[in-house]
Amino acid sequence: MSQLVRGVIARGKGKPVEVATIVVPDPGPGEAVVKVQACGVCHTDLHYREGGINDDFPFLLGHEAAGVVESIGEGVTDVAVGDFVVLNWRAVCGNCRACNKGKPWYCFNTHNATQKMTLEDGTELSPALGVGAFVEKTLVHAGQCTKVDPEARAAAVGLLGCGVMAGIGAAINTGGVGRGDSVAVIGCGGVGDGAVAGAALAGATTIIAIDTDDRKLEWARGFGATHTINAREHDVVERVRELTGGFGADVVVEAVGRPETYKQAFYARDLAGTVVLVGVPTPDMTIELPLLDVFGRGGALKSSWYGDCLPSRDFPMLTELYKQGRLDLDAFVTEEIALDEVEQAFNKMHTGDVLRSVVIF
Repeated sequence: MSQLVRGVIARGKGKPVEVATIVVPDPGPGEAVVKVQACGVCHTDLHYREGGINDDFPFLLGHEAAGVVESIGEGVTDVAVGDFVVLNWRAVCGNCRACNKGKPWYCFNTHNATQKMTLEDGTELSPALGVGAFVEKTLVHAGQCTKVDPEARAAAVGLLGCGVMAGIGAAINTGGVGRGDSVAVIGCGGVGDGAVAGAALAGATTIIAIDTDDRKLEWARGFGATHTINAREHDVVERVRELTGGFGADVVVEAVGRPETYKQAFYARDLAGTVVLVGVPTPDMTIELPLLDVFGRGGALKSSWYGDCLPSRDFPMLTELYKQGRLDLDAFVTEEIALDEVEQAFNKMHTGDVLRSVVIF
């Protein structure tokens, strides 16, 4: 029997979000209903509201979440009722060409729930990133549920569902940061600070955080940055080279998603170094680089989708590191808010006052 719950929707491009009554159907084959305990307010949700992803309004926003499985559909075996889970938006299929090559983190046919959540008048909702978690209960594909230790704080580990995992994975999985490496991270929001934390976990000895906001640079130090650069005051490329013996960093993570910062990343890396683009550009952005420089500098230019993570592998591991005190996920949570405060949280993003606002249910 379907349930009526409260959730946050975006009805149209640029319009303030609102709390509405959402109809959540019983889970069908391969699906699960999750009682959401916490959900982070991510820039991607704001992109949806602004029409920067697509125009399939109305959207049910929210995707960076943790909660408890309330019910499951036919054929679900990986999770059970009562499991504490972190939701993910790339539930691997296991059968596509990427999965068959042993690279499921690139899965090209990820799963979402088949049924639709709706408004009371029957209007179908488009869940953000196939999750839709600014809601008391949500319907997802069971593969989007990753079981983790129930003793972990939902507001903290829920952030693995998107931004923090994207950053950590950009450094470790995509960038391949290793012991003794030098790393530069451009952009120190939630994703960038995740990359700083990931570089520290991997054993990098020089971790350079770059931003235009001194508050964010100070936050980055808390996650493991050994040096900081305010890009308004210094030439980023020259300063990175100064801090790395004149060579440039082994790995540069670009967590902004703009042509000018990508060029900085390209020239701030060492010869044969790696650039990782994890910041999300807009469709109109282009970049021009001398092809001779692309050839002559060698190395690798990579983009990182969701930190190239495999939720079944990475979420439990990172949750355990959090419990051991080796990964401070709590530090990413700037504030805990109510469901009807999401619009105010979006406004705070523009002023840089928060790393993450987290809705608590």
